[in-house]
Amino acid sequence: MYTQCPECATVYNADAATVARGHGMVRCSHCDALFDALLTLADQLPPEPFDRLATHAPDPEPPRLGVPVYRPNTQAVTYTFDPDERPRARESRRQTTPAFARHARRGSGRRWPWAVGTVLLSLSLTGQLAYAERDQLLDNDLVRPWLDRGCNLLSCELPLRHASQQLELLSRDIRPHPSVPGALIVSATVRNAATFAQAYPVVEITLSDLDENRVAMRRFQPRDYLGDARAIERGLAAGASTALVFEVRDPGKNAVAFEFKFL
Repeated sequence: MYTQCPECATVYNADAATVARGHGMVRCSHCDALFDALLTLADQLPPEPFDRLATHAPDPEPPRLGVPVYRPNTQAVTYTFDPDERPRARESRRQTTPAFARHARRGSGRRWPWAVGTVLLSLSLTGQLAYAERDQLLDNDLVRPWLDRGCNLLSCELPLRHASQQLELLSRDIRPHPSVPGALIVSATVRNAATFAQAYPVVEITLSDLDENRVAMRRFQPRDYLGDARAIERGLAAGASTALVFEVRDPGKNAVAFEFKFL
């Protein structure tokens, strides 16, 4: 990194440790002027000849860092990619509908018990079907508002919704682990574009070679990439963004591309 004295225009090679010791304030060795090194801090010098380095205009709000590269973790890296793992197709739920083949005998007795029994059986069947399809009903845009109203009246709490199609991948990165040999750190920034809080998704990461052939794939549950149980319980708020960090073993040099998928 480089910075420039505003008094004598001397350009210095400033490392992070030196700038951090003075919280950005440094003293020029040529004219002894005290100045803020962060105002002209640059990764590279412009083509010569030049007089002044560009000055960074301050923002009213602090900038948000977008691409995480590392998060301290006291646990050992145990997640490995399984080349033989394949996405499992969702098993279809078999719905058994009772077939009524018997015909009631005609009689002179009252028929209201049969009507009541039919209603009760219909309600029971409807309840069984609703329970079998509860996951789809809880995430349905038309049904969920009614369920929320009913649950508010009964003072109950429904599980968080799942809407992976409304999760936006803002950034992603993969690099070698800085402290564990043979391991990778895969990071991503995700935004919840929905108007409601939703549960953290199951994240599927696929590594492929130059020919787009899959080398390895793994699915991570929220507990695998989030260490805070309370954060998992709260879910991802509407419009909020979060940084996800995955620590995995390196599957080999053939893995040159990677893909995120939210389930």
